[in-house]
Amino acid sequence: MSHAMTARRGSRLRAAAAGLSAAAVAVGAGELVAAVVEPAASPMAVIGGGLIDLAPSWAKDAAIALFGTGDKAALITGIAIVLAVVAALAGILEARRAALGSVVLGALGALALVVAMIRPGAGPFAWLPGLIAAVVAVVALRLLMRTVQPIPYVRTEPEERRRFLLWTAGVAATGVAALLIAGVARGATRSIEAVRSALRLPQPARPAAPVAAGADLGIQGLAPVVTPNAEFYRIDTALIVPRIDPADWRLRIHGMVEREVEIGWDELLSLPMQESHVTLACVSNPVGGDLIGNARWLGHPVRELLARAGVDPDADMVLSTSSDGFTASTPIEALTDDRDALLAVGMNGDPLPLEHGFPVRMVVPGLYGYVSATKWVTDLEVTRFDRATAYWTTRGWSDRGPIKLQSRIDVPRRSQSVEPGDTVIAGMAWQQHVGVEGVEVRVDDGPWQAAELATAISADTWVQWRLPWTAEAGTHTIECRAVSAEGDTQTSEPAAPAPDGAQGWHRVQVTVG
Repeated sequence: MSHAMTARRGSRLRAAAAGLSAAAVAVGAGELVAAVVEPAASPMAVIGGGLIDLAPSWAKDAAIALFGTGDKAALITGIAIVLAVVAALAGILEARRAALGSVVLGALGALALVVAMIRPGAGPFAWLPGLIAAVVAVVALRLLMRTVQPIPYVRTEPEERRRFLLWTAGVAATGVAALLIAGVARGATRSIEAVRSALRLPQPARPAAPVAAGADLGIQGLAPVVTPNAEFYRIDTALIVPRIDPADWRLRIHGMVEREVEIGWDELLSLPMQESHVTLACVSNPVGGDLIGNARWLGHPVRELLARAGVDPDADMVLSTSSDGFTASTPIEALTDDRDALLAVGMNGDPLPLEHGFPVRMVVPGLYGYVSATKWVTDLEVTRFDRATAYWTTRGWSDRGPIKLQSRIDVPRRSQSVEPGDTVIAGMAWQQHVGVEGVEVRVDDGPWQAAELATAISADTWVQWRLPWTAEAGTHTIECRAVSAEGDTQTSEPAAPAPDGAQGWHRVQVTVG
């Protein structure tokens, strides 16, 4: 390779490195400013949130299928990779034509600025982190380009190379340091967690009945009948968890009502509270999936608040809105009938975790979460399905989202090796607000066998089941299906999660011997 070609390649590499360093310090500066003045305006988070809002339902399903509850971390990682590629190209463009790469990096900062300002709940300084990121990116790139050898046909002197490396490394290190300081700053301002930890929830006027001894079969590998808070699945659209001081929380009930109602935290806690075990499920949960959990919730019945407002008889939907702008369309009958639809403040005896809606969220038995389980809820608009649409229904999902009859096999796991002899097949079944009457299991297309059901907590929760099995050497396929309390048998017809929930029989293949 000639000296000229080597010099050109080296110049391109240095220009790309300059672009990467400029982007690193810009992101660090933007995140640091956001941490101090407007956490929700984090450039990475607002761009990620915008991508989530724009994503079609198939992309959401693919992300959850690939990454599960780690979908948000995967999105941020993907954004970082794309940013790195664009930054490297911006550096090369800047070396070829002055200011061209600066325009590219400045535009990225401007994009973060605009998206932050138009997102729901944007604060007065939402524009500042994106602006700082844009200015820092442009200034850093222009300064770094002065250290890039501008003459491609002359060997770079060792002193100039060292100078370039020192500058680029220093700028990149500054960006990393800013990110670390931003993390510390966010930690230092997390007073909401301290407020949450100090809260003492009121005693329920109607406590939940104790979980029966026979509700949990105690089989190793079988999901517990009550899911610990730390293990409860989390699927939502918030890249940055809203941090709401209960003292500032307000709920507005309006729309097709006789009178508008607005309540605050203290008034909510003064109302009669009740406890209820309710199983929540994500509509994106595949057959046999784990995007489902059961908890003991504490809250005030939504129907009581709606009764206070006086619902118009023509209304058929309540559009609930989160502090971050997410909306859900809930059939009004699910909020006004005898089910335990709650404005919840507690989960398994503790205040709601921040990630699960603190200080207040909705819990509605019998409906998928995307049409009912609004976290960080601040607004209930009584309306009609033909007048309003919610976040996911505008993206092609069904507007009512009733839970489908489902069952899954937890033991043995798929592809698990099992010792020959007496063992057990076990799993979970559910159809909230309907209940499960039975579960049937078959091995290798043999006859269906009735499994033993655990004692159900209620019709609003899942139930464990088991079937003794004498395992013989070989490879076996195990299938299960549930029977509802209304006598319906779980369908074998497969369906993807979109637009109204997955269906079909769960089957696993295991090897014995």
